Amino acid sequence: MAVKIRLKRLGKKRAPIYRIVVADSRVARNGQCIDEIGTYDPNQKPSAFQVDAEAAKKWLSNGAQPTETVAKIFKLAGVTEK
Repeated sequence: MAVKIRLKRLGKKRAPIYRIVVADSRVARNGQCIDEIGTYDPNQKPSAFQVDAEAAKKWLSNGAQPTETVAKIFKLAGVTEK
C-alpha cells in the first residue's frame, strides 16, 4: 500500500480550506483517509497552517511520501524526518 501525505479540500467555492491527511494513494482526493495531521488555509495573508509535528514525523518515518505542497508546508513548519 502506497501511503501519501496530501491535501483534502474543504470549504466553499473560491474559498478553499485544506486538511493535511494521510491516505492511500489510490483513494480519491476527498475520499477516506487514514489520519488527519493538520490544516492549511491559503486565503489568509500570509497563509496559515497548523501541523501536528509528532504525527507527521511518525508517518514520514513509516515511509509515507508527502506531495510537493505538503513538503513545502512541512519545511515552513520545521518538520523533518526523525
